[in-house]
Amino acid sequence: MNRFEGRVALVTGAASGIGKATAARLAEEGAKVATIDITEGGADFRCDVSDEAEVARTVSEVLARFERLDVVCNVAGILRADHTHELSLDNWNRILRVNLTGTFLVCRATLPHLLKTKGNIVNTSSTAALGSHPWMAAYAASKGGILSMTRSIAVEYAKQGLRANCVCPGGVATPLHAQFRLPKGGDPELLRGAMPLTMPYAGPEHAASVIAFLASDDARYINGVEIRADGGALS
Repeated sequence: MNRFEGRVALVTGAASGIGKATAARLAEEGAKVATIDITEGGADFRCDVSDEAEVARTVSEVLARFERLDVVCNVAGILRADHTHELSLDNWNRILRVNLTGTFLVCRATLPHLLKTKGNIVNTSSTAALGSHPWMAAYAASKGGILSMTRSIAVEYAKQGLRANCVCPGGVATPLHAQFRLPKGGDPELLRGAMPLTMPYAGPEHAASVIAFLASDDARYINGVEIRADGGALS
């Protein structure tokens, strides 16, 4: 398929995991892809998405190189697990700053350019926004915020030809997931509701395929929705 022939896509968190798989999938389908990550050398552009000035600079650099934007995929994010009564304010703020504020900053900076091309945004939420994920109060709050913000953007700009949707992955085999550790004393039985019905975990390419669908013209009548890619965990 060449669903993205002649189009330019920007993907954050593109050095690994779902972001890397998304960038590869869009490129395979013909897109010119601007990859962004905080990791040095892991993408075309180094950017801390939680930093307003860095986001503005990076988006300007992307436009200078590619001259247009048709698709923005916000995948960058961080995860940690804490007993909520032990969660420090610094860690709470850091997770919201990267996951939620970072997604907002990229959306805000790219919206004027997407409106010119009648493009679209695909944000990465999580099943943590839809179900009960213990020890993830900050992460769930950030992903719930992304979901609500996406719906707001979808309605606000719908009549101007712009779409915004979310993918909500469940357990996906990524470096982020591999780093997950239960807090001390955490009962793994409480995570059953977050587990896919079939194992092993899906690879990042499965979430990337949903993102590519939502970003394509195949989804041109889909706006303001979330699609779960969780192996039936919340079914």
